[in-house]
Formats: sequence, C-alpha cells, structure tokens
Amino acid sequence: MAEKITMGSNGKLNVPNNPTIPFIEGDGIGPDIWKASVRVFDAAVEKAYKGEKKINWIEVLAGQKSFDKTGSWMPEATMDAFKTYLLSIKGPLTTPVGGGIRSLNVALRQELDLFVCLRPVKYFEGVPSPMWQPEKVNMVIFRENTEDIYAGIEYMTGTPEADKLLNFLIKEMGVKNIRFPETTSLGIKPVSKQGSERLIRSAIQHAVENKLPSVTIVHKGNIMKYTEGAFKNWGYELAEREFGGEVYTWNQWERTKKESGEAVANEEMKISAIGGKVIIKDAIADNFLQQALLAPQDYSVIATLNLNGDYISDALAAQVGGIGIAPGANINYLTGHAVFEATHGTAPRFANTNTMNPSSVILSGVMMLEYMGWRDAAELITNSVGKTIRNKTVTIDFYNLMKEGTLLKTSEFADEIIKNL
Repeated sequence: MAEKITMGSNGKLNVPNNPTIPFIEGDGIGPDIWKASVRVFDAAVEKAYKGEKKINWIEVLAGQKSFDKTGSWMPEATMDAFKTYLLSIKGPLTTPVGGGIRSLNVALRQELDLFVCLRPVKYFEGVPSPMWQPEKVNMVIFRENTEDIYAGIEYMTGTPEADKLLNFLIKEMGVKNIRFPETTSLGIKPVSKQGSERLIRSAIQHAVENKLPSVTIVHKGNIMKYTEGAFKNWGYELAEREFGGEVYTWNQWERTKKESGEAVANEEMKISAIGGKVIIKDAIADNFLQQALLAPQDYSVIATLNLNGDYISDALAAQVGGIGIAPGANINYLTGHAVFEATHGTAPRFANTNTMNPSSVILSGVMMLEYMGWRDAAELITNSVGKTIRNKTVTIDFYNLMKEGTLLKTSEFADEIIKNL
C-alpha cells in the first residue's frame, strides 16, 4: 500500500517502504529519458530490497504537455502534489516565448522555499572530458537558491519605477557613480544573514556527516563587500559558533600558523590531522574558477550564492563530461521538500528518437534515493552507470567522442545499466 513521505519532528525524513513520488516526464526528449530512467530506478530498488520496498510513481503535469492538455504550464494540482508528497523528480521542461515556465521554477522555489540548489560533480571513468585529469574533480555545490539577483528585482530604464529608484539613489542616497543615468536599468541584489546561514549550515552539515575534508565559501566579497563579503563573514561566524568541535576555519588556521611559525604546503592535510576536522575556507569566485581547473583536488564542498553557483555548476560539469550527465536537486532541508531534476534542456529536435543520454535524470534519481536513505539502491545504480560507461556501451553523445565504442539507443542504455546492476 502506497504511503506518503513525511518530515519527522527530529528533522529527518520518515520514508515508508512504498512511498508515493510524483514525476514530470518533461518535454522534448523528456519522455524518452524518463521511460529509460524509471526502469533503472525500479530495477535497482527491487534488487537492493528484494521486493520489500517499491516506489509508487504518479505523473503530474507541467510544461508543454500540461499546456496542451490543460491550458496551464503548471496546474495547481501539480504544486499541490509537490507540497503533499515532499519529494518529486522531473525531466527537462520547455521554456515558452514570453515567460510561463520560468515562473514554474520561481514558483517552486518560492512556494516550497527550496533554498539549496544541490549539484554534485563527479567523474565517471571513460567519460570523454576536456580535462587532463578529470578524475580529480569530486565536488558538491551548495548554491543559494532564493536570493541574489535571481530574486528578480530589476527595473528597465525609462520606466517610472526605474526613474523613481534612480532619483532616490542620486538625490536621497548621494550616489554619484551611475555613469549614464538617462539610460541605466537597475537591479537589486538581496543577500540576507538568515538566507546565507541556512545555506552554509547545510553545506557544513553535509561535509561533517559525509566526512569530507573541506567547505569552501566562494564569493566576490572583494568587490561586493556588504553582500558577498557579508556572506563569507556570516559563514565563518556560523562555522565557529555552531560547529566549533567539528570544523577548523581558515581564520583559526591563519592564527595557528602565525603562532607556530609553521609553513605547511597542504593546509587540508594538516587540518585533517587535527582531530579529523572539516576545514572551512573561502575563495574569490574568479580565482576559484581558475583553481578548479588547476587544482580541483583541493576542493570538496562548495557553498556559494545564486549567480556564482550558476556559473560554477555548469563549468564544473563541463570538466567531467558536460551538463548532459549532470544531476541536480532543489531542497529545503528544514521542511523536507525536494525536487530532483535533469539539468539539461529539452533538445526538441531529438524528441521521440530514443537516442539521447538519460544519465542526468538517472543520477538525479540516485540523489533522490540517497536523500530517502535508500543508499543501497543508489549505490547499485552509481556503480552500474560507471561500469556501463567503462565498457564503452553508450549513447550517441559519448559514442561520437570515443574510440571503439558500442552505440546504444536510450532504452538500450537503460537495459545495459539494469544488466550491470
């Protein structure tokens, strides 16, 4: 009998053996990759738990399919299902001209307050990559999902709102460095202490629970001192205040180094030796993007604001083979609500061709199973995807970049993963 996943009073999910989970198959290539992915999920759960556990999937509508059937890009029933069942998974969705689906993502973040965009980036052996040593990339990005410029507070030049704000800034606030006020559009970048702390807290908790070596707060605080700079400072303060016994901050490290007079080449190795603590450090965003190429092994968990996180997640995905196999999730760790999703587009010209790589949805499902605590099933899928790629039995995207590979259709790739479970 199917049941609902609930959030317990202890802040942990209560996951029954037969949970109901809504899915949106997606537009374009969505139906092809969902059909393949769901077979992999069901096979892994069956193999891991011998029939004791099983997911009850229910389809909800959003995107083009929803618009064609109901006239709405996202019916109320879909949002209600997301709220009721806590967890959901979706394929890629069409972005219609003139808006519509952008407001789906905004509505999901606002209605469910999904304040973490979680993007793990890990290399699978055999995946074509532009990097010399892509296996050194193994990071988890915690991207703040509700603030920063993605709050959407902006005003077009020439509108009464823009004129009013310009007038206030120049006359009331004494701003003198708006170079061309007659043609200036304006945007506002909100960054709050509460929003910063809950994001960074989630990142540190993840590192502590998974025994990861470091959390890097990535920011542009050298220029935006009271938004991104404050984000960094609030992060350090929170780490020392709430995780004193489990972390060692860069500030503490600098003090220790100065007192001891030591010059240690690899700070993380040194910190790990001090009671196995997680090191909390920071990096300016542009330098981080450089270091992620030069020394990716020095970074583990990344905590960053919305815009930086957008750039970083796609850049890191490219290092391990592209966004086509990158999984993602939007999570509220306080209420338990989470939406797991493909991070790529709909690729409409390949719709119904049964040719595209379903790995982004499959690996997002792995994240969902881990979030549910069904780690045995998640591990089976991860290992099988790795084996399938190492065997060079792949879809067209990887086949075109491999020597002596075997070309598989989307459904055949799923068959191979199931066989390798």
